[in-house]
Order: sequence, then C-alpha cells, then structure tokens
Amino acid sequence: MFLVSYVLTLILVLLSVAFITLLERSVLSYIQLRKGPNKVGFMGLLQPFSDGLKLFFKEQTYPYLSNFIIYYFSPVFMLSLSFLLWVLFPFLINVYNFSLGALFFLCCTGMGVYGVLLSGWSSNSNYALLGGLRSVAQTISYEVSMAMILICLLIFIFGFNLLDFMKYQYYIWFLFFSLPLFFCWFSTCLAETNRSPFDFAEGESELVSGFNVEYSSGSFAFIFLSEYMNIIFMSLLSCIIFFGCDLASPFFYFSVVILMFLFIWVRGTLPRYRYDKLMYLTWSVFLPLSLSYFLFFSGVILLVL
Repeated sequence: MFLVSYVLTLILVLLSVAFITLLERSVLSYIQLRKGPNKVGFMGLLQPFSDGLKLFFKEQTYPYLSNFIIYYFSPVFMLSLSFLLWVLFPFLINVYNFSLGALFFLCCTGMGVYGVLLSGWSSNSNYALLGGLRSVAQTISYEVSMAMILICLLIFIFGFNLLDFMKYQYYIWFLFFSLPLFFCWFSTCLAETNRSPFDFAEGESELVSGFNVEYSSGSFAFIFLSEYMNIIFMSLLSCIIFFGCDLASPFFYFSVVILMFLFIWVRGTLPRYRYDKLMYLTWSVFLPLSLSYFLFFSGVILLVL
C-alpha cells in the first residue's frame, strides 16, 4: 500500500512540475509585458509536455574530457534525492509515517550539495566548476540557518514528526508569533533551491548557465525536474511548518500554490544578489536572528513547563 501511494505521489508531483513550468513562463510573461506559451494545446496547456518530449528525444552529447561515469550519474543522483524527499509527504492515513521526518529532510538536503558539485566538477569545464563551487558554498552556508529555523519550530512540537505540526497548530498557526522567521525561512528556501535572486550556480550572465552548461537532452531534464521538485517540496514544507498541516483542507493546497507563485514572483522582480552580500546575509543576519529566536522560544517553553 505504501509503495502504491508513493508511486502515485511521484507521478502527481511530476505532473505538477510540468504545470509549474507553464505557470512560471506565463507569470514571467505578464510581468515582462509579453505573450507567454499560448500555441500548443488550449491556451498553451500542452506546452510543458511538448518541451519534455523535445528534451528527451534530443541527442545526448558529452564532453570528451569529462569524467564520464560521474558526469552521467550526477543528474540521476540529484533526481533520486528529490524523489526521496517525497517519502516525507505526511499521509493522514499513516500509510508510511516518519517519526524522524525533520532529521531525514536535513540529511537529504545536505546530500543535495554533492549532486551539483559532482555535475560541475565532472564536466571538466571552468564555467561548470565555478557554478558548482559557488553552489556548494551557498548551500552549506544556508543549511546552517535553515536547520536553526527548523529547530526553533521543532521545540514547539516536542518531536521530529511532520504530522505533529497539524496537532500543535490546531488553534493558532506558528506563523503568527514567528513572522520574521518565516521571511528568513523563505529566503533560505530560495537559496537552497538555487532560485533567483540567489541563482549563482547557474548565473547565465556571467557563467553561461553554470554547473549544468555541458548537459543536454535527458540529463538536463533530470536536473530541471530535480530543481522544480525541490521547489514544490519546500513550498509544501513551509506550509506544514508555518500554516498548519491540515491535509484535509483545500486551503492548505491553495497556500502551497501561493508559495510556489512567490518563488516565481521573486524571480520576475528581483535582480541577482551580489555574492559577498549573499554570504553576509546568512552569517550576519539569518543565523543570529534564528539563534535569538531559539533562545527566546526555549525560555518561554521552560517558563510554561
């Protein structure tokens, strides 16, 4: 039963990735006052499937000087990690339920660095290597503050099970007394998923697309799918942590879509950040703020207990 539900979840997530790309292109076209995809199918609804088929039927090229085995399997590794994250989807009927879900999430996001690093290094291209190194420094730095923000909210539920967020947010959302933490968390999610304005790993203007510059065909599609699956999962996790994990309510899924829309909106609005400011932001702003909140929340809980 778990296997069936998990496979069904993955199929639906892959479908949602297709339509998120369509949503992104449409929203960006509105922001930039131009037309988006509107030819393939009714109102361009079949455009993502057309793009996907085109990608998978293109010729697979690879650099002669690349470290071929690592180069070939890095996108598969990145996609596998993104699939693994969806084991954490908090099924209400307890088909499969992690009691240590939050720790598993931190482990998987920690491993995600290796996919980008290996794909950048094994391509044996200067641009790809630069993109990989940037991404490693960025992701490792932001993981620290992300873990601290998560711990700040985990001390309220006395455990690591994501379903507990539903029980403890029955009367009030955690968002109401940790709004600054939510903005820090959202910015960290942007940095973790390599999205604008923190898209240094694939900065088109200076790195010709960065760590995935040498990838084409199915390999590029795997990297692309992995990135968008991570965006959807981070939006879902943000809603679980801050907006109450009421999986039976349509409003929960609507709020997930709103958060994904915010990812796109930020991309259409903000220019790329400067790299030294990116590092300053996490070590000098997010980390001290999350540590202060952790001390404050743990003090309040000790007083209540």
